Amino acid sequence: MFLDTITAMPLPAAPSQAEAAIEQWLARVKAIAETQPDAPARLSALLDTAKGNAFIQGLFGCSTFLATVAAQQPLFSLDLFEQGPDSVWPGIMELLQETANSDTTAKHLLRTARKRAALAIAVGDVSGLWTVEQVTNALSDIADASIQYALAFALRELQARDRLRLPDLENPANGSGFIILGMGKLGAHELNYSSDIDLIALYDPDIVPTTRPDRLAQDMVRMTQRWVDLLHDRTADGFAFRTDLRLRPDPSSTPPAISIPAAEFYYESTGQNWERAAMIKARLVAGDPQPGKAFLDFLRPFVWRRSLDFWAIQDIHSIKRQINAHRGGAAIAIAGHDIKVGRGGIREIEFFAQTQQLIWGGRNPSLRIRPTCKALDALVNAELVEPATAAELKDCYTYLRRLEHRLQMVADQQTQRLPPAEGLDAIARFMGEGDTATFSAQVRQVLETVERHYAALFEDEAELAVEGLGNLVFTGGDPDAGTLETLAGLGFQTPERIDAAVRRWHHGHLAATRSTRARELLTELMPSLLKALAETADPDEAFGNFDQFLHGLPAGVQLFSLFATHPDLLALVAEICGSAPWLGQHMRRRPAVLDAVLAPGFFAPLPNHTTIASDLTDTLTQARDMQDTLDLARRYASDLNFKVGVHLLRGRASAVDTGPVLSALADNVVSAMLDVTHNAFAERHGNLPGNGVAIIGYGKWGSAQLNPGSDLDMVSLYDSNTVTDNSDGPKPLAASTYATRLTQRLLTALTSETESGRLYEVDMRLRPNGDKGPFAAQMAGFETYLLNDAWTWEHLALVRSRFICGAPPLAERFESIRSKALSRPRKADQLASEVEAMRQRMAGAFKGESIWDVKHRRGGLVDTGFLAQFIVLAHAAVEPALLTPRSTEGIATAAARAGLITSAEAEDLSTAETFWLSLQTLLRLTGADAAPERLGRAAVQAVLAQGLGLPDIAQVEAAAADHAAQTMSLYRKLIAE
Repeated sequence: MFLDTITAMPLPAAPSQAEAAIEQWLARVKAIAETQPDAPARLSALLDTAKGNAFIQGLFGCSTFLATVAAQQPLFSLDLFEQGPDSVWPGIMELLQETANSDTTAKHLLRTARKRAALAIAVGDVSGLWTVEQVTNALSDIADASIQYALAFALRELQARDRLRLPDLENPANGSGFIILGMGKLGAHELNYSSDIDLIALYDPDIVPTTRPDRLAQDMVRMTQRWVDLLHDRTADGFAFRTDLRLRPDPSSTPPAISIPAAEFYYESTGQNWERAAMIKARLVAGDPQPGKAFLDFLRPFVWRRSLDFWAIQDIHSIKRQINAHRGGAAIAIAGHDIKVGRGGIREIEFFAQTQQLIWGGRNPSLRIRPTCKALDALVNAELVEPATAAELKDCYTYLRRLEHRLQMVADQQTQRLPPAEGLDAIARFMGEGDTATFSAQVRQVLETVERHYAALFEDEAELAVEGLGNLVFTGGDPDAGTLETLAGLGFQTPERIDAAVRRWHHGHLAATRSTRARELLTELMPSLLKALAETADPDEAFGNFDQFLHGLPAGVQLFSLFATHPDLLALVAEICGSAPWLGQHMRRRPAVLDAVLAPGFFAPLPNHTTIASDLTDTLTQARDMQDTLDLARRYASDLNFKVGVHLLRGRASAVDTGPVLSALADNVVSAMLDVTHNAFAERHGNLPGNGVAIIGYGKWGSAQLNPGSDLDMVSLYDSNTVTDNSDGPKPLAASTYATRLTQRLLTALTSETESGRLYEVDMRLRPNGDKGPFAAQMAGFETYLLNDAWTWEHLALVRSRFICGAPPLAERFESIRSKALSRPRKADQLASEVEAMRQRMAGAFKGESIWDVKHRRGGLVDTGFLAQFIVLAHAAVEPALLTPRSTEGIATAAARAGLITSAEAEDLSTAETFWLSLQTLLRLTGADAAPERLGRAAVQAVLAQGLGLPDIAQVEAAAADHAAQTMSLYRKLIAE
């Protein structure tokens, strides 16, 4: 009897379970006695032998699954326990030679074959009579036969529907043009006991004998779904094999079956190093032999490169260093340890072989071997691995694979994780060890041996991970459980979303990661990148913004190289992505601004007006033509805007500091653009009589208080003796036409979007007659309009206006006109009534109900502005000192000196204006001005509080309420009452 020859004996983990299972088995054996009268006696003979009884007690007492299969297959199980797995195996394989005339029959045969194979293989394994290699070969063989059977059934169905003309119905795969590659352990003939089977389905459109070429792709997909269902569907008989097609090229965006030309293009253009590692084990398991062999031949140079550059080797090494980048840390735990992907596990042995195969296999064909242990032997023969090292790793591999099979045999579950402490006794007994402590010590020794050899292999490699991080694996088809755990531990609330996005990066879905070099660099950066993003106040938002940033990049190698050599830059980008969407948009539009961060002096104090003028002049001297001048100006402005934003974010400058800097930048850029557009215009049309065109700035630009991203409120004026004056060029223009066209060209230069970005948005609605007026106003007409026709609100706006650029005489003329208009005697009560009426109309249109509506809330910027402007209009006739300052703070100071308001009121008005401008700037920086819901984010609250010098967001709200109340008190005193 077979059981008399066994060399290993499982111990029953649950004796009562074993007795109940044997009773159930006996009942099923008795039920077949009518057709098999000797069956009960045969079972009694098995149980009457000491060795047979002990083995069956141990097997059933450790695995409910095996006991159930034995009861479901009573006659087969008797044959198996009497004769052994070698004797019954041919009969199992013959089941998959039978013809099935229906879906139900096909599924029943597949599931019956799988159950019988599972029981036979388990007996061969647990009894010690089959080696691990025999066990994995048998598991792979039954999987191969099942896939071939399911494919043949699906092909014949398609033939019956008149969609194919198969050349050989006896062997329908031959000549079908359809192939199935086995990947992973199936491909290497090393399938584990309850494994999914990883497959790739491909077809050659030039070979498939289709009757509907226009429907070929759809037919191949449906057929693939059909044969997968035959294997995968759970019926009353269970399932045959869980099937996974996600190792195909770009699984998130490709159908289950793809054409061979599409797959070839993918591997040629965007195939990754982890896919090269996976393809080491690729094997044709079913389908048409000719195109299958041709495709594997095509893959050979993709997998086996004759030479590898530095980054490719780094990426190959990093595949496993991502899996366990914290090696050498805490001690290996036995209870709950994953013996596949955990430290010292099966995956480390596989990668020990695969990484070296990839590095050296291009030059040494003897290393191109699928099975792990044979690959280790080949590495020894190539003198790449010490014989003792290979021997120890093979012994560890054998032990861990046996243990893996026992874990899966318990309940036919795909698990590689040891049970918690209370469950270790059961698995120890299934391994034939009665002492759990001895079993645990053996497992620990194996894991530590593997870990030691693997660590030695990579000891010369740069540490991939930041200290303390766990798994970070983004290779393969499935999310890695340890990686999701690491991401959650870092603080990401949606680790699955993060994992999916990183996988898209690695699949080359982005232009930035399309090149192999970019993906290799990104692999090395991943731990530092994720840690930097995790350290922001909102890791998920920071990651999302960084993902958008990557989507906007035309290429990634240069930037990723910068990050690798300048970790501080990576930290800054993470901070921007987490806290400052305005800067993030700036980066997305022009990633080259990051180069400016590396320039000496980036974090030095911000430049003043004189420095900006000098720097911009030096920059523009490099221009070769007008377009070059425009691009250089845009780049200079972009870099300085970014610098200002970073200084604000890092607390190196306040909004009070940055307003004059941004205004000085606008002054100089507009002046330079006026010069360059005028020079180009004058080549054809000459110069305008008089003093040419002047640009006047209004609003925040006029008061030198620009925010990041502010529009420019602008008015264009020209001077000529009469409106009929013409320019003096080859093609003269009337003065009004000349000034209008020149202004339009200036607007184009300022507002056009190019690769270098856009300089400014420009608003010209403050010109005389608003949108109905000409783009450029004659100086004399401008004066007449202001003195005779302008509305009160236009005089209020004039308070914050100033000459920006143009001929000096025009500056004097403008100041004279402004002074005349603002110094006209006015009745204070009538003015107050008009201003209050305007404010009420604005309040009706813009409710200002949110405390964060800095501009329109009562006591906010509109009210501080109205107060300052009212004071000027009401009193400039007798207090000309009020005409010089343009800002609310300057006007308040001058008003206090003149005794128009108290010093305390001037201080309150000035500090309120400063607070509101600062808050408005910070809201824009953090994106909360356009999306108030962002104010609920901790990152935004932190930037606001820090930027305002307050401890927290509650204090910001309290300060806002105080400033609003003080402003409204003065407003009521001077205007409303």
